[in-house]
Amino acid sequence: MDTTLATPLLGGLTPEQFMRRHWQKKPLLVRQAMAGFAPLLDRAALFALAERDDVESRLLQRGEQGWKLRHGPLPRRALPPLKAPNWTLLVQGVDLHDEAVHRLMQRFRFVPDARLDDVMISWASDGGGVGPHFDSYDVFLLQAYGQRRWRIGRQKDKTLVEGLPLRILAHFEPEEEFVLDPGDMLYLPPGWAHDGIAVGECMTYSIGFRQPKRGELARELLERLAEDAEEVAGETPYRDPKQSAVATPAAIPAPMFDFARDALQAVLDDPEELACLLGEYLSEPKPQVCFEPRAHEGQQPDGPAAARRGVVLDRRSRMLYDERRIYINGESYLAAGRDARLMQRLADERRLDAATLRRASRAALELLALWKEAGWLHDEFE
Repeated sequence: MDTTLATPLLGGLTPEQFMRRHWQKKPLLVRQAMAGFAPLLDRAALFALAERDDVESRLLQRGEQGWKLRHGPLPRRALPPLKAPNWTLLVQGVDLHDEAVHRLMQRFRFVPDARLDDVMISWASDGGGVGPHFDSYDVFLLQAYGQRRWRIGRQKDKTLVEGLPLRILAHFEPEEEFVLDPGDMLYLPPGWAHDGIAVGECMTYSIGFRQPKRGELARELLERLAEDAEEVAGETPYRDPKQSAVATPAAIPAPMFDFARDALQAVLDDPEELACLLGEYLSEPKPQVCFEPRAHEGQQPDGPAAARRGVVLDRRSRMLYDERRIYINGESYLAAGRDARLMQRLADERRLDAATLRRASRAALELLALWKEAGWLHDEFE
């Protein structure tokens, strides 16, 4: 992707200009970001996804008795009549289940993949919405069908209404208001309060970005470090040949504290281990993702059949890299030289053509073959 080219997706800004001026700073309304855009899934297909137990979905209703929230799976009979007002169906991670939605998400890869999360699709009847709230992550709100009225504000008072099954602001103070038509898009940084109300039946696509909290990231890395702690810190036992006799035996000796601190520091101070664990964590697939392993009988990874076609990553695969390793679906591989450049290209472009594969080493082809068998990678014609 050329980040220096202006694009209608960002209102005539280049990706570099957008990231510098708006990303995590201020909203951007883009009229006809995708001119002529139409839903990539119709209502029936979206409702069918909500019925599945491997898809995260929610039903929100607002009535005389307040808000009601129900988590999926949601069979069609669980949904209100289409003409009933004030209800919303939210289907998360649609990019994992539909190739066209996955391709839509690829248009936002001017932001690092380590931050890109998923596409949520919301269908709402007239008056439907999720109430005034704020998110802790960046989001692009693309109108796919019908109209939605958005009110947004910086919102200093973050007090929430108590006793509700969702996070709704108690004192929402909007500063701007827009009605979005199909193809229009609104970008909102974290913390900006917003309230979207359907004007008639409507469908909105939310392209969201992961933003792990510091404590959450520390916990995840510490848990992973714990698994390798003995290998990294070593098995040197605690020794105290200079320990004197004590009259207060319950007191913890200071040298033991120093020993424990040094053991922990040895694990935390290993940049190679930390980088590896971060890459494995960030490349973990969504919890509900299940790949379908397949065997390619009679085909050698470096044989003629492999050379006639390219390969493409499965849309559910997450692939990242750093200076030393390649990460895919929670696993890491050391890579250097030509093979590293090949794998980095696969991660960036999510495909490799046949000409590139013909220049790959036997080891790289064997690894790609293993990924194909795991269902992480497919021949390009599939």
